[in-house]
Amino acid sequence: MNHRRGLARHQTLLLPDRLEDYIAANNPVRFLDAFVASLDVRALGFAHAVVRHTGSPPYDPADLLRLYLYGYLHRVRSSRMLEAECQRNVEVLWLLGQLAPDHKTIANFRKDNLKALQGVARQFTVLCRKLELFGGQLAGIDGTKLCAVNSKDANFNEPKLQELIARADARIAEYLQQLDQADEREPAGPKPSRAELEAKIAALREKKDWHEELRAQLEEEDEKQISTTDPDARRMRGGGGGSVVGFNAQAAVDDQHKLIAAADVTNEETDVQQLADLAQQTKENLAVAQLEVVADKGYYNNSEVRACLDQHITPYLAKPDTSANTKQGLFGKSKFTYDATKDVYLCPAGKELTHRFNTEEQDRQLRYYRARDCKSCALKKQCTRNQGNRTITREADEGLMEAMAVRVAAHPEKMKLRKQLCEHPFGTLKRWFGYSYFLVKGLPKVRCEWTLMTLAYNLKRVLNLVSFEQLMAAVGVNLPQKA
Repeated sequence: MNHRRGLARHQTLLLPDRLEDYIAANNPVRFLDAFVASLDVRALGFAHAVVRHTGSPPYDPADLLRLYLYGYLHRVRSSRMLEAECQRNVEVLWLLGQLAPDHKTIANFRKDNLKALQGVARQFTVLCRKLELFGGQLAGIDGTKLCAVNSKDANFNEPKLQELIARADARIAEYLQQLDQADEREPAGPKPSRAELEAKIAALREKKDWHEELRAQLEEEDEKQISTTDPDARRMRGGGGGSVVGFNAQAAVDDQHKLIAAADVTNEETDVQQLADLAQQTKENLAVAQLEVVADKGYYNNSEVRACLDQHITPYLAKPDTSANTKQGLFGKSKFTYDATKDVYLCPAGKELTHRFNTEEQDRQLRYYRARDCKSCALKKQCTRNQGNRTITREADEGLMEAMAVRVAAHPEKMKLRKQLCEHPFGTLKRWFGYSYFLVKGLPKVRCEWTLMTLAYNLKRVLNLVSFEQLMAAVGVNLPQKA
Protein backbone atom coordinates (compact mmCIF):
# COMPACT_ATOMS: atom_id res chain seq x y z
CA MET A 1 0.00 0.00 0.00
CA ASN A 2 1.38 3.40 -0.98
CA HIS A 3 1.27 6.62 1.03
CA ARG A 4 -0.91 9.51 0.03
CA ARG A 5 0.93 11.63 -2.49
CA GLY A 6 0.62 15.33 -3.28
CA LEU A 7 0.61 16.85 -6.73
CA ALA A 8 3.81 17.16 -8.68
CA ARG A 9 5.14 20.69 -8.32
CA HIS A 10 5.61 21.15 -12.06
CA GLN A 11 2.13 19.93 -12.98
CA THR A 12 -0.03 22.49 -14.77
CA LEU A 13 -3.23 23.24 -12.81
CA LEU A 14 -6.52 24.88 -13.69
CA LEU A 15 -6.76 27.09 -10.58
CA PRO A 16 -9.65 29.51 -10.01
CA ASP A 17 -9.29 32.69 -12.06
CA ARG A 18 -10.39 35.02 -9.24
CA LEU A 19 -9.13 35.67 -5.70
CA GLU A 20 -12.80 35.79 -4.75
CA ASP A 21 -13.07 32.05 -5.35
CA TYR A 22 -10.49 31.29 -2.67
CA ILE A 23 -12.53 32.87 0.15
CA ALA A 24 -15.63 31.10 1.40
CA ALA A 25 -18.87 33.07 1.41
CA ASN A 26 -19.04 33.05 5.22
CA ASN A 27 -15.34 33.59 5.93
CA PRO A 28 -14.95 36.10 8.84
CA VAL A 29 -12.41 38.05 6.78
CA ARG A 30 -15.37 39.27 4.72
CA PHE A 31 -16.82 40.87 7.85
CA LEU A 32 -13.52 42.63 8.57
CA ASP A 33 -13.55 43.99 5.03
CA ALA A 34 -17.17 45.16 5.33
CA PHE A 35 -16.63 46.70 8.76
CA VAL A 36 -13.70 48.81 7.56
CA ALA A 37 -15.66 49.78 4.45
CA SER A 38 -18.42 51.11 6.72
CA LEU A 39 -16.02 53.50 8.48
CA ASP A 40 -15.37 57.09 7.48
CA VAL A 41 -11.56 57.15 7.59
CA ARG A 42 -11.51 60.89 6.90
CA ALA A 43 -13.73 61.69 9.87
CA LEU A 44 -11.66 59.38 12.08
CA GLY A 45 -8.58 61.40 11.19
CA PHE A 46 -6.41 58.82 9.42
CA ALA A 47 -3.30 60.15 7.73
CA HIS A 48 -3.40 60.09 3.90
CA ALA A 49 -7.18 59.69 3.89
CA VAL A 50 -7.18 62.67 1.52
CA VAL A 51 -4.84 62.11 -1.43
CA ARG A 52 -2.71 64.97 -2.72
CA HIS A 53 -2.52 65.70 -6.45
CA THR A 54 1.27 65.53 -6.52
CA GLY A 55 3.81 62.91 -5.58
CA SER A 56 3.59 59.16 -5.34
CA PRO A 57 0.12 57.97 -4.31
CA PRO A 58 0.01 56.55 -0.76
CA TYR A 59 -1.65 53.36 0.40
CA ASP A 60 -5.29 53.75 1.32
CA PRO A 61 -5.44 53.87 5.16
CA ALA A 62 -8.50 51.62 4.99
CA ASP A 63 -6.36 48.85 3.44
CA LEU A 64 -3.66 49.16 6.10
CA LEU A 65 -6.38 49.18 8.76
CA ARG A 66 -7.73 45.93 7.33
CA LEU A 67 -4.24 44.44 7.58
CA TYR A 68 -3.81 45.46 11.23
CA LEU A 69 -7.23 44.21 12.29
CA TYR A 70 -6.60 40.88 10.57
CA GLY A 71 -3.11 40.64 12.08
CA TYR A 72 -4.08 41.38 15.68
CA LEU A 73 -7.08 39.06 15.40
CA HIS A 74 -4.80 36.22 14.24
CA ARG A 75 -1.94 36.87 16.69
CA VAL A 76 0.28 38.51 14.06
CA ARG A 77 1.27 42.05 15.05
CA SER A 78 4.93 42.50 14.06
CA SER A 79 5.26 44.76 11.02
CA ARG A 80 7.75 42.35 9.40
CA MET A 81 5.44 39.38 9.96
CA LEU A 82 2.50 41.36 8.56
CA GLU A 83 4.65 42.15 5.51
CA ALA A 84 5.24 38.42 5.03
CA GLU A 85 1.53 37.65 5.37
CA CYS A 86 0.80 40.04 2.50
CA GLN A 87 2.76 37.75 0.17
CA ARG A 88 1.78 34.27 1.35
CA ASN A 89 -1.61 34.39 3.11
CA VAL A 90 -4.51 33.90 0.71
CA GLU A 91 -6.97 35.68 3.04
CA VAL A 92 -4.67 38.73 3.23
CA LEU A 93 -4.12 38.63 -0.53
CA TRP A 94 -7.91 38.82 -0.93
CA LEU A 95 -8.36 41.43 1.80
CA LEU A 96 -5.78 43.84 0.35
CA GLY A 97 -6.23 43.00 -3.34
CA GLN A 98 -2.64 41.68 -3.51
CA LEU A 99 -1.17 44.90 -2.18
CA ALA A 100 2.17 44.24 -0.45
CA PRO A 101 3.32 47.23 1.64
CA ASP A 102 6.76 46.96 3.20
CA HIS A 103 7.26 46.65 6.96
CA LYS A 104 8.27 50.30 7.35
CA THR A 105 5.01 51.49 5.79
CA ILE A 106 3.06 49.10 8.01
CA ALA A 107 4.87 50.24 11.17
CA ASN A 108 4.45 53.93 10.30
CA PHE A 109 0.71 53.46 9.85
CA ARG A 110 0.32 52.47 13.49
CA LYS A 111 2.67 55.21 14.67
CA ASP A 112 0.97 57.96 12.65
CA ASN A 113 -2.63 57.06 13.52
CA LEU A 114 -2.72 56.65 17.31
CA LYS A 115 -5.96 58.57 17.91
CA ALA A 116 -7.63 57.33 14.73
CA LEU A 117 -7.09 53.68 15.70
CA GLN A 118 -8.67 54.37 19.09
CA GLY A 119 -11.60 55.86 17.19
CA VAL A 120 -11.98 52.58 15.29
CA ALA A 121 -12.34 50.75 18.61
CA ARG A 122 -15.09 53.18 19.63
CA GLN A 123 -16.88 52.56 16.33
CA PHE A 124 -16.78 48.82 16.97
CA THR A 125 -18.27 49.48 20.42
CA VAL A 126 -21.10 51.37 18.68
CA LEU A 127 -21.62 48.35 16.43
CA CYS A 128 -21.80 46.08 19.50
CA ARG A 129 -24.43 48.39 20.99
CA LYS A 130 -26.39 48.16 17.76
CA LEU A 131 -26.28 44.37 18.08
CA GLU A 132 -27.38 44.68 21.74
CA LEU A 133 -24.31 42.83 23.00
CA PHE A 134 -23.78 45.11 26.02
CA GLY A 135 -25.89 44.81 29.15
CA GLY A 136 -25.00 48.36 30.14
CA GLN A 137 -25.80 47.79 33.81
CA LEU A 138 -22.69 46.38 35.50
CA ALA A 139 -19.02 46.49 34.50
CA GLY A 140 -15.98 44.96 36.19
CA ILE A 141 -12.81 47.06 36.26
CA ASP A 142 -9.34 45.64 36.73
CA GLY A 143 -5.75 46.03 35.60
CA THR A 144 -2.94 43.74 34.50
CA LYS A 145 0.80 44.30 34.11
CA LEU A 146 2.29 43.90 30.63
CA CYS A 147 6.01 44.01 29.83
CA ALA A 148 7.51 46.97 28.00
CA VAL A 149 10.37 47.10 25.49
CA ASN A 150 12.73 47.63 28.43
CA SER A 151 14.69 45.04 30.42
CA LYS A 152 15.12 45.11 34.18
CA ASP A 153 18.83 45.86 33.66
CA ALA A 154 17.83 49.06 31.84
CA ASN A 155 15.64 50.25 34.73
CA PHE A 156 17.21 52.16 37.62
CA ASN A 157 16.21 53.67 40.96
CA GLU A 158 18.24 55.53 43.60
CA PRO A 159 19.36 52.48 45.66
CA LYS A 160 20.33 50.53 42.54
CA LEU A 161 22.38 53.45 41.16
CA GLN A 162 24.11 53.96 44.51
CA GLU A 163 25.04 50.28 44.60
CA LEU A 164 26.35 50.33 41.02
CA ILE A 165 28.43 53.47 41.66
CA ALA A 166 29.86 52.02 44.88
CA ARG A 167 30.68 48.77 43.10
CA ALA A 168 32.44 50.70 40.30
CA ASP A 169 34.47 52.68 42.87
CA ALA A 170 35.59 49.45 44.53
CA ARG A 171 36.64 47.85 41.22
CA ILE A 172 38.46 51.01 40.11
CA ALA A 173 40.36 51.09 43.43
CA GLU A 174 41.26 47.41 42.98
CA TYR A 175 42.60 47.99 39.44
CA LEU A 176 44.54 51.08 40.55
CA GLN A 177 46.21 49.01 43.28
CA GLN A 178 47.17 46.40 40.71
CA LEU A 179 48.65 49.16 38.55
CA ASP A 180 50.76 50.40 41.47
CA GLN A 181 52.06 46.89 42.11
CA ALA A 182 52.69 46.04 38.46
CA ASP A 183 56.18 47.67 38.32
CA GLU A 184 57.28 46.86 41.88
CA ARG A 185 57.61 43.10 41.56
CA GLU A 186 57.43 40.35 39.00
CA PRO A 187 53.95 38.75 39.02
CA ALA A 188 53.86 35.11 40.16
CA GLY A 189 51.28 34.09 37.55
CA PRO A 190 49.49 35.49 34.52
CA LYS A 191 48.13 38.96 35.35
CA PRO A 192 46.46 41.65 33.23
CA SER A 193 48.91 43.95 31.48
CA ARG A 194 49.10 47.64 32.29
CA ALA A 195 47.25 48.52 29.08
CA GLU A 196 44.49 46.06 29.90
CA LEU A 197 44.10 47.47 33.43
CA GLU A 198 43.96 51.04 32.10
CA ALA A 199 41.29 50.01 29.57
CA LYS A 200 39.20 48.40 32.30
CA ILE A 201 39.53 51.48 34.51
CA ALA A 202 38.47 53.78 31.64
CA ALA A 203 35.42 51.60 30.90
CA LEU A 204 34.40 51.55 34.57
CA ARG A 205 34.77 55.31 34.90
CA GLU A 206 32.67 55.86 31.77
CA LYS A 207 29.92 53.62 33.11
CA LYS A 208 30.13 55.26 36.54
CA ASP A 209 29.74 58.71 34.95
CA TRP A 210 26.64 57.47 33.12
CA HIS A 211 25.13 56.14 36.35
CA GLU A 212 25.86 59.45 38.10
CA GLU A 213 24.11 61.28 35.25
CA LEU A 214 21.08 59.02 35.70
CA ARG A 215 21.03 59.70 39.43
CA ALA A 216 21.20 63.46 38.79
CA GLN A 217 18.34 63.11 36.31
CA LEU A 218 16.25 61.32 38.94
CA GLU A 219 16.80 64.18 41.38
CA GLU A 220 16.15 66.85 38.76
CA GLU A 221 12.88 65.29 37.52
CA ASP A 222 11.80 64.23 41.03
CA GLU A 223 11.23 60.65 39.85
CA LYS A 224 11.66 57.42 41.81
CA GLN A 225 12.93 55.37 38.86
CA ILE A 226 14.10 55.78 35.30
CA SER A 227 14.08 53.48 32.27
CA THR A 228 16.61 54.01 29.50
CA THR A 229 15.05 52.07 26.60
CA ASP A 230 11.44 53.18 27.08
CA PRO A 231 11.45 56.28 29.32
CA ASP A 232 7.73 55.82 30.14
CA ALA A 233 8.10 52.23 31.40
CA ARG A 234 8.21 51.57 35.15
CA ARG A 235 9.14 48.59 37.27
CA MET A 236 5.96 47.20 38.85
CA ARG A 237 5.06 44.33 41.10
CA GLY A 238 3.19 41.68 39.16
CA GLY A 239 1.15 38.65 40.09
CA GLY A 240 2.90 35.83 41.91
CA GLY A 241 5.24 38.12 43.83
CA GLY A 242 7.54 38.97 40.91
CA SER A 243 7.99 42.23 39.06
CA VAL A 244 8.00 43.46 35.47
CA VAL A 245 9.24 46.59 33.77
CA GLY A 246 6.17 47.64 31.88
CA PHE A 247 2.77 49.26 32.05
CA ASN A 248 -0.49 48.87 33.96
CA ALA A 249 -3.16 48.00 31.37
CA GLN A 250 -6.72 48.74 32.47
CA ALA A 251 -10.00 47.33 31.17
CA ALA A 252 -13.70 47.65 31.97
CA VAL A 253 -15.67 44.50 31.10
CA ASP A 254 -19.44 44.45 30.57
CA ASP A 255 -21.22 41.67 32.43
CA GLN A 256 -23.52 40.47 29.61
CA HIS A 257 -20.99 38.87 27.23
CA LYS A 258 -17.65 39.82 28.84
CA LEU A 259 -16.93 42.36 26.11
CA ILE A 260 -14.43 45.10 26.91
CA ALA A 261 -16.32 48.39 27.06
CA ALA A 262 -13.35 50.67 27.79
CA ALA A 263 -9.56 50.38 28.02
CA ASP A 264 -6.63 52.51 29.08
CA VAL A 265 -2.96 52.22 30.02
CA THR A 266 -0.96 53.96 32.74
CA ASN A 267 2.57 53.70 34.06
CA GLU A 268 1.42 54.03 37.65
CA GLU A 269 2.01 50.82 39.58
CA THR A 270 -1.15 50.95 41.69
CA ASP A 271 -4.79 51.21 40.65
CA VAL A 272 -5.75 53.70 43.35
CA GLN A 273 -6.20 56.61 40.89
CA GLN A 274 -7.67 54.67 37.96
CA LEU A 275 -11.33 54.05 38.84
CA ALA A 276 -13.22 57.26 38.02
CA ASP A 277 -11.78 58.03 34.56
CA LEU A 278 -12.19 54.47 33.30
CA ALA A 279 -15.69 54.19 34.75
CA GLN A 280 -16.72 57.46 33.09
CA GLN A 281 -15.25 56.30 29.77
CA THR A 282 -17.22 53.06 30.11
CA LYS A 283 -20.46 54.94 30.78
CA GLU A 284 -19.91 57.13 27.70
CA ASN A 285 -19.05 54.17 25.45
CA LEU A 286 -22.13 52.27 26.57
CA ALA A 287 -24.31 55.40 26.20
CA VAL A 288 -26.17 54.78 29.46
CA ALA A 289 -27.48 57.25 32.03
CA GLN A 290 -26.43 55.16 35.05
CA LEU A 291 -23.89 52.40 35.59
CA GLU A 292 -22.64 50.12 38.35
CA VAL A 293 -18.96 49.21 38.50
CA VAL A 294 -17.20 46.63 40.64
CA ALA A 295 -13.46 46.53 41.34
CA ASP A 296 -11.00 45.05 43.83
CA LYS A 297 -9.45 46.63 46.93
CA GLY A 298 -6.65 48.21 44.93
CA TYR A 299 -9.09 50.84 43.61
CA TYR A 300 -10.33 51.91 47.07
CA ASN A 301 -10.01 55.69 47.14
CA ASN A 302 -12.39 58.27 48.60
CA SER A 303 -11.91 60.90 45.91
CA GLU A 304 -12.34 58.34 43.10
CA VAL A 305 -15.58 57.06 44.64
CA ARG A 306 -16.85 60.63 44.98
CA ALA A 307 -16.02 61.32 41.31
CA CYS A 308 -17.94 58.18 40.26
CA LEU A 309 -21.03 59.12 42.25
CA ASP A 310 -20.96 62.63 40.78
CA GLN A 311 -21.21 61.02 37.32
CA HIS A 312 -24.14 58.73 38.31
CA ILE A 313 -21.85 55.71 38.55
CA THR A 314 -22.37 53.44 41.57
CA PRO A 315 -19.13 51.73 42.66
CA TYR A 316 -18.78 48.48 44.59
CA LEU A 317 -15.34 48.21 46.23
CA ALA A 318 -14.26 46.03 49.12
CA LYS A 319 -12.49 47.98 51.86
CA PRO A 320 -8.89 46.98 52.57
CA ASP A 321 -7.85 46.83 56.21
CA THR A 322 -4.69 48.96 56.25
CA SER A 323 -4.78 49.69 59.99
CA ALA A 324 -1.41 49.33 61.69
CA ASN A 325 -3.23 48.27 64.87
CA THR A 326 -4.83 45.30 63.11
CA LYS A 327 -1.40 44.06 62.00
CA GLN A 328 -0.31 44.20 65.66
CA GLY A 329 -3.34 42.21 66.81
CA LEU A 330 -5.09 45.28 68.27
CA PHE A 331 -8.50 46.80 67.59
CA GLY A 332 -8.47 48.34 64.12
CA LYS A 333 -10.67 51.19 62.96
CA SER A 334 -13.29 48.67 61.76
CA LYS A 335 -14.04 47.88 65.43
CA PHE A 336 -15.15 51.47 66.04
CA THR A 337 -18.68 52.61 65.10
CA TYR A 338 -19.42 56.12 63.86
CA ASP A 339 -22.55 57.87 65.13
CA ALA A 340 -23.42 60.53 62.54
CA THR A 341 -26.12 62.19 64.67
CA LYS A 342 -23.71 62.92 67.54
CA ASP A 343 -20.54 63.09 65.38
CA VAL A 344 -18.68 60.68 67.66
CA TYR A 345 -17.05 57.25 67.40
CA LEU A 346 -17.96 54.45 69.81
CA CYS A 347 -15.12 52.17 70.85
CA PRO A 348 -15.51 48.41 71.60
CA ALA A 349 -15.92 49.31 75.31
CA GLY A 350 -18.85 51.63 74.49
CA LYS A 351 -16.95 54.87 75.21
CA GLU A 352 -17.20 57.94 72.95
CA LEU A 353 -14.35 59.40 70.91
CA THR A 354 -15.25 63.07 70.37
CA HIS A 355 -14.10 65.42 67.63
CA ARG A 356 -11.01 67.45 68.59
CA PHE A 357 -9.56 69.19 65.52
CA ASN A 358 -9.21 69.16 61.71
CA THR A 359 -6.07 68.97 59.59
CA GLU A 360 -4.85 68.35 56.04
CA GLU A 361 -2.38 65.55 55.33
CA GLN A 362 -1.23 64.51 51.85
CA ASP A 363 -4.09 66.45 50.21
CA ARG A 364 -6.64 64.75 52.49
CA GLN A 365 -8.97 66.62 54.84
CA LEU A 366 -8.95 64.75 58.17
CA ARG A 367 -11.00 65.08 61.35
CA TYR A 368 -9.45 63.77 64.57
CA TYR A 369 -11.49 62.01 67.26
CA ARG A 370 -10.04 61.13 70.68
CA ALA A 371 -11.23 59.12 73.68
CA ARG A 372 -10.92 59.94 77.40
CA ASP A 373 -9.66 57.89 80.36
CA CYS A 374 -8.22 55.03 78.27
CA LYS A 375 -5.84 54.20 81.15
CA SER A 376 -8.72 52.92 83.28
CA CYS A 377 -10.27 50.88 80.44
CA ALA A 378 -10.15 47.08 80.81
CA LEU A 379 -9.69 46.71 77.03
CA LYS A 380 -6.76 49.12 76.69
CA LYS A 381 -4.18 46.37 76.08
CA GLN A 382 -6.30 45.13 73.17
CA CYS A 383 -6.87 48.64 71.83
CA THR A 384 -3.63 50.64 71.84
CA ARG A 385 -0.04 50.51 73.04
CA ASN A 386 0.23 54.31 73.24
CA GLN A 387 0.48 55.91 76.66
CA GLY A 388 -2.23 58.45 75.82
CA ASN A 389 -5.83 58.03 74.70
CA ARG A 390 -6.91 56.28 71.49
CA THR A 391 -7.27 58.51 68.42
CA ILE A 392 -9.31 57.88 65.25
CA THR A 393 -9.19 59.91 62.01
CA ARG A 394 -12.06 60.43 59.58
CA GLU A 395 -11.75 61.64 56.00
CA ALA A 396 -14.09 64.17 54.41
CA ASP A 397 -15.87 61.63 52.17
CA GLU A 398 -15.83 58.72 54.58
CA GLY A 399 -19.61 58.73 54.78
CA LEU A 400 -19.69 57.73 51.10
CA MET A 401 -17.34 54.85 51.83
CA GLU A 402 -19.52 53.65 54.71
CA ALA A 403 -22.59 53.74 52.45
CA MET A 404 -20.65 51.75 49.86
CA ALA A 405 -19.71 49.17 52.51
CA VAL A 406 -23.44 48.68 53.16
CA ARG A 407 -24.02 48.14 49.41
CA VAL A 408 -21.19 45.64 49.18
CA ALA A 409 -22.51 43.69 52.17
CA ALA A 410 -26.01 43.63 50.64
CA HIS A 411 -24.76 42.33 47.24
CA PRO A 412 -21.91 39.83 47.76
CA GLU A 413 -22.75 38.23 44.40
CA LYS A 414 -21.43 41.33 42.60
CA MET A 415 -18.07 41.08 44.32
CA LYS A 416 -17.81 37.41 43.27
CA LEU A 417 -18.72 38.38 39.71
CA ARG A 418 -15.83 40.88 39.49
CA LYS A 419 -13.12 38.25 39.14
CA GLN A 420 -15.09 36.27 36.56
CA LEU A 421 -15.59 39.37 34.44
CA CYS A 422 -12.03 40.67 34.31
CA GLU A 423 -9.99 37.47 34.38
CA HIS A 424 -11.72 36.14 31.25
CA PRO A 425 -10.44 38.80 28.81
CA PHE A 426 -7.05 39.09 30.53
CA GLY A 427 -6.56 35.33 30.35
CA THR A 428 -7.58 35.25 26.70
CA LEU A 429 -5.32 38.15 25.75
CA LYS A 430 -2.26 36.95 27.65
CA ARG A 431 -2.56 33.18 27.18
CA TRP A 432 -4.48 32.54 23.95
CA PHE A 433 -3.34 35.59 21.98
CA GLY A 434 0.06 35.67 23.69
CA TYR A 435 -0.20 39.43 24.22
CA SER A 436 1.76 39.63 27.48
CA TYR A 437 4.09 42.38 26.23
CA PHE A 438 4.07 45.50 24.07
CA LEU A 439 5.99 45.95 20.83
CA VAL A 440 6.12 49.75 20.90
CA LYS A 441 7.72 52.36 23.16
CA GLY A 442 6.20 55.42 24.80
CA LEU A 443 2.90 55.68 26.65
CA PRO A 444 0.85 57.11 23.71
CA LYS A 445 1.93 54.27 21.39
CA VAL A 446 1.48 51.67 24.13
CA ARG A 447 -2.03 52.98 24.77
CA CYS A 448 -2.82 52.61 21.06
CA GLU A 449 -1.50 49.05 20.95
CA TRP A 450 -3.56 48.10 24.02
CA THR A 451 -6.58 49.45 22.12
CA LEU A 452 -5.75 47.15 19.20
CA MET A 453 -5.33 44.19 21.58
CA THR A 454 -8.69 44.75 23.26
CA LEU A 455 -10.34 45.36 19.89
CA ALA A 456 -8.98 42.00 18.68
CA TYR A 457 -10.43 40.35 21.79
CA ASN A 458 -13.84 41.96 21.18
CA LEU A 459 -13.73 40.92 17.51
CA LYS A 460 -13.03 37.33 18.49
CA ARG A 461 -15.89 37.33 21.00
CA VAL A 462 -18.38 38.88 18.61
CA LEU A 463 -17.49 36.47 15.79
CA ASN A 464 -18.36 33.64 18.19
CA LEU A 465 -21.51 35.27 19.57
CA VAL A 466 -23.25 36.57 16.45
CA SER A 467 -24.05 34.81 13.19
CA PHE A 468 -22.23 35.87 10.04
CA GLU A 469 -25.47 37.04 8.43
CA GLN A 470 -26.30 39.30 11.40
CA LEU A 471 -22.82 40.82 11.41
CA MET A 472 -22.91 41.60 7.71
CA ALA A 473 -26.39 43.10 8.00
CA ALA A 474 -25.18 45.29 10.91
CA VAL A 475 -22.53 46.89 8.65
CA GLY A 476 -24.99 47.37 5.81
CA VAL A 477 -24.29 44.30 3.66
CA ASN A 478 -27.36 42.25 2.73
CA LEU A 479 -26.38 38.76 1.76
CA PRO A 480 -28.38 36.87 -0.92
CA GLN A 481 -31.06 34.63 0.48
CA LYS A 482 -30.35 30.93 0.45
CA ALA A 483 -32.50 28.92 -1.91
